[in-house]
Amino acid sequence: MKALGEHYDAALFDLDGVIYLGPYAIDGVPDALAELRSRGVHLGYVTNNAARTPATVAEHLVELGIDAAEADVVNSTMATLRMLGDDLPTGTRILAVGTDALREQLTGAGFTLVDSLDAEPAAVVQGYHPDIAWPKLEEAALAVQRGAAWYATNPDLTRPSDRGIVPGLGTQIAVVRACVSVDPQIAGKPFRPLLDETVLRIGAEHPIFVGDRTDTDILGANNVGMDSLFVFTGAHGKHDLAAAAPEYRPTYIGYDAAALLEPPREAEFHGQRYVCGYQEVDLAEGAAYLSTRPDTRDEQLDALWAALQAAWRFEIDISAVLNSLDTLR
Repeated sequence: MKALGEHYDAALFDLDGVIYLGPYAIDGVPDALAELRSRGVHLGYVTNNAARTPATVAEHLVELGIDAAEADVVNSTMATLRMLGDDLPTGTRILAVGTDALREQLTGAGFTLVDSLDAEPAAVVQGYHPDIAWPKLEEAALAVQRGAAWYATNPDLTRPSDRGIVPGLGTQIAVVRACVSVDPQIAGKPFRPLLDETVLRIGAEHPIFVGDRTDTDILGANNVGMDSLFVFTGAHGKHDLAAAAPEYRPTYIGYDAAALLEPPREAEFHGQRYVCGYQEVDLAEGAAYLSTRPDTRDEQLDALWAALQAAWRFEIDISAVLNSLDTLR
């Protein structure tokens, strides 16, 4: 049976929680990506994080042992620039609230950056900054109050790191939003602009998206009609999948990105039972129960996939199954 990744001409990867956690590559992922590339699958790297330029991200990937070039990386700032180009003329004064990487990309696109409300910015562009200064958020809020158009690179409330889950840009957006009566225009996942920009730049015709979040990665893929693979190496886990509404549900699940090198996981319904691999989930009295004992991680993934089909189709309780899957978050 063909590997999952071989059904597609390109595999597009979220970065944080899928390829790396902070400064460290996720175990086995660099080797898996090299194998995918050897099989002719075009690889692209997609990130909501606008704190670094694509060139810097590519350098980091290379340091982690991943063969990547700047052209392989698309960040949310690039999609934001296309939105700005459609709305604003070159030279427009913009208050940039983010890292030097955000400022560099805005300047490179021909916009004039200002640092103060007194310079009468026509727009505010907000991107993630790990050391954001509170006065910058205040200045952004005041500019939007006075009529500046408001753009944000992504809505992520949190981001995974090697130390745990930490606040993301969405929390910084919320500070400004508390002071104004409008929402920002957002380029990053789950909104269309970033994935549309990626498909355009990568030249993919039938890609699959690999992500670790149901609310940005999987929803974003569904919003553009793209198949998706959910992995367990980042922010979300089995309980998020069990609670997912239809638009947040992935096409496939796998422990990590190496699942693209394996046949796709499939579950079949037989009477009152879902079967995936050798794992069986029985349905009885509005709940699902395991009739097998999944010991290995792959067996637990099979059991979870069977249980998820039951939950999503019949809206039944699968907590007994979830509680037995101790190798999955």
